[in-house]
Amino acid sequence: MIKIIQAYYLKQKMLRLHFSDNSFGDYDLQPLVDRDAELVLPLKDDEYFKQFFLELGALCWRNGLELCPDSIHQKLAEKHQLHYEVQAV
Repeated sequence: MIKIIQAYYLKQKMLRLHFSDNSFGDYDLQPLVDRDAELVLPLKDDEYFKQFFLELGALCWRNGLELCPDSIHQKLAEKHQLHYEVQAV
């Protein structure tokens, strides 16, 4: 099971996510925000968007929105936007 272990705000609705398998990628949440679903409406506000946190490896906001790390990891992999950190020996 893949978990998000670190998340950083980059710009607009873009986050850099580091996963438990030593991979990372820049995830654009703008398509999600554009859906206008009730749980994502608060994310339109930049200050609210930046208040994300990680809980048990998932990307979360205080309104109860929780994004599955496996799904994000898979989407980034399918778009060839997943990179792997080189381990020093």
